[in-house]
Amino acid sequence: MSAIDIAKRVFDIEAEAITHLKQLLDDNFARSVDAILKTQGRLVICGMGKSGLIGKKIMATLASTGTPCFFMHPGEAFHGDLGMISPKDIFLAISNSGETEEVIKLIPFLKDNGNIIISMTGRPESTLAKNSEFHLNIAVPQEACPHQLAPTSSTTATLVMGDALAVALMEARDFQPQDFARFHPGGSLGRKLLTRVKHEMKSENLPFIPATASMKEIIHTMTDGRLGLCIVNDGEGIITDGDLRRQMEENTDTFLQKTAGDIMKRQPKTIDAEARLSDAEEMMTQQKITSLLVSDQNRIVGVIQIYDLNR
Repeated sequence: MSAIDIAKRVFDIEAEAITHLKQLLDDNFARSVDAILKTQGRLVICGMGKSGLIGKKIMATLASTGTPCFFMHPGEAFHGDLGMISPKDIFLAISNSGETEEVIKLIPFLKDNGNIIISMTGRPESTLAKNSEFHLNIAVPQEACPHQLAPTSSTTATLVMGDALAVALMEARDFQPQDFARFHPGGSLGRKLLTRVKHEMKSENLPFIPATASMKEIIHTMTDGRLGLCIVNDGEGIITDGDLRRQMEENTDTFLQKTAGDIMKRQPKTIDAEARLSDAEEMMTQQKITSLLVSDQNRIVGVIQIYDLNR
């Protein structure tokens, strides 16, 4: 069997595992979401080995989408980190077998501490599942590993169940892109959603010209401004380098005799300086343009362009 055939087989097996999860969903999922929404504490995620690695990713997704949480290694928990858990916290324990010793040993403390336990296991009759308030079944028909040893389909199913939790919680909280941006201020999305147009616009040496400007003046001003455009008067019109090329092709004989007022596009699109950068991007995308004039109290104060948004 070729490497490509093996990859396709793995895809099929793991896709089947994900589809199988839909048949296992029950009221425990909805009740888990409700409990997390209502808690005044945090969601503590715990898992050993591969389950722990998947748990860390689930934790990261939940934290970035509005659910206060942290990951706790079960070994470290049993040696002092349990002090980080308050009675208000909800404990999400991940173990495919439901019998992972390091996780099972934490149950007496959690019960005594009054924590709600949500478990993700592939065995509803396991010790962990039986000692949980809510059990999320992540059983899979088979692993993609040909020897049924390495966690493959089971870890994929666990990850997908975690994603389902995160998305259900997002929708319940009406979590919006601007909320996501608050937790990702360093990323491109955060910059676009939180940054204002005035912070990114070009405002120095703006290429203003009068409507009476000659073609020579237009070309000189556009070159000097380095924005690929000229602003006629105070935003009465705009001339782009594309407009110049079209004029040269369509009016070869009279091109040099034209003025700015003759070739400008009237009533150019503008955006307020206090608008979000994401609003500018949306407007330019919808209008199929690459530049917007920026206004402040009906006065043109800058230019924002597509490449400013995608840096």
